[in-house]
Amino acid sequence: MNVAVVGGGYAGMAAAVTLAERGLPVTVFEAAKTLGGRARRVEHRDLALDNGLHILLGAYTETLRLMRLVGADAEQFLLRIPLTWRIHNRFSLRAVGLPAPFHLLAGLLAARGAPLTERFSAIRFLLRMRRRDYRLQRDTTVISLLEEQGQGGSLMGLFWFPLCVSALNTPPESASAQVFLNVLRDGIGGSRAASDLLLPRVDLSRLFPDPAADYVRANGGAVRAGHRVTAIDENDSGFTLRADGREHAFSHIVCALPPYHAAAFLVGISALAESAEAVERLAYQPIHTVYLGYPAERILPVPMLGFDSGLLQWAFDRGTLAGQRGVVAAVISAEGAHQELAHDELARLVHQELQQQLGPLPDPSWHRVIDEKRATFACTPGLKRPESRTPLRNFFLAGDYVASDYPGTLESAVRSGVNAARMILDSRAAAAPPIMPESSGREDNG
Repeated sequence: MNVAVVGGGYAGMAAAVTLAERGLPVTVFEAAKTLGGRARRVEHRDLALDNGLHILLGAYTETLRLMRLVGADAEQFLLRIPLTWRIHNRFSLRAVGLPAPFHLLAGLLAARGAPLTERFSAIRFLLRMRRRDYRLQRDTTVISLLEEQGQGGSLMGLFWFPLCVSALNTPPESASAQVFLNVLRDGIGGSRAASDLLLPRVDLSRLFPDPAADYVRANGGAVRAGHRVTAIDENDSGFTLRADGREHAFSHIVCALPPYHAAAFLVGISALAESAEAVERLAYQPIHTVYLGYPAERILPVPMLGFDSGLLQWAFDRGTLAGQRGVVAAVISAEGAHQELAHDELARLVHQELQQQLGPLPDPSWHRVIDEKRATFACTPGLKRPESRTPLRNFFLAGDYVASDYPGTLESAVRSGVNAARMILDSRAAAAPPIMPESSGREDNG
């Protein structure tokens, strides 16, 4: 058995690490020179930026486990903050030191910026969902669920809506309420630490994909960055993979490309028609990241700050987090009118809104706008996502879009890669010949 992992993002590297840990030969092919996929390092002005900012949670157990396995120091690479929700000058919530879910419920009671009646209503809603095990009889939209459960007023715009957009990267009027509840279940329904915010202090390639590649190589595998796969064909013993004009033979394939790139390989194989159709049904949502370089050393009062100003959603102080003095990264998730703006205009408006919120600021000396037009799949009610195990024997899909409880996050990508690798390992165990008991070398003559 030898496995090709096509795609060196979080899903692909999670699959490769899981296989390498068990001694199975694995080769990763990544078209870009930088690992990480849609969560990778971008070089700009001698700075290591990211093509999109990601917040991890304490509930990201598989991501944290694999980071430990490959030697990525979570204590050094991530800033851990107990659940804190701060919308500048409007709303402030901080979890308290109680077991879950009371750490959040007490935090809601003590929150500032919303009427007490709304906070009590939010607590009743969360307790009601907990009693129902966070399950709905029928999926609906987030906004329908919240309205049905009596949520309204200022908390809708200051807490529920931005929480939905941050978690699902889908507007609440079209986002899946069941997946939203799954996030609440694992984020606040588990241990108190599960709801901790984990803010990356290093670029997203260094956070996991780069040390994962080192681990794979150290355990006998190969990682070929800058090698684009152009074709995958079946053969009598498995698959023939073409990359950079050369052919390679593999027994198993883990296709860990983004769905819109994976589709090109699926449509060429008749046995994968069902998987191809599921991928074709997916719609996508964007994420815009606006980097602004200021001469001042510190711009934001805290590492992560939310805004309720129409355009800005969240801003991160890269000086505090990554030692990049004066750099602010603003994130605008999901669709909106901002998609029609030129990059220079978007950067100007973000700077303008920061000034309106924080007071006079010096003009930024530079800006960089990164727009991932298909950053995640649109997480809509009742969406049937492709399964990791395909109808084609020994061909698996991995990525944040494959069927799971989670929206398109780093954790869902990692879990999908681990799951695909474990199915391959299980097939190896099933194919292994049985171990016969050792003979004593003597006959029993009765």
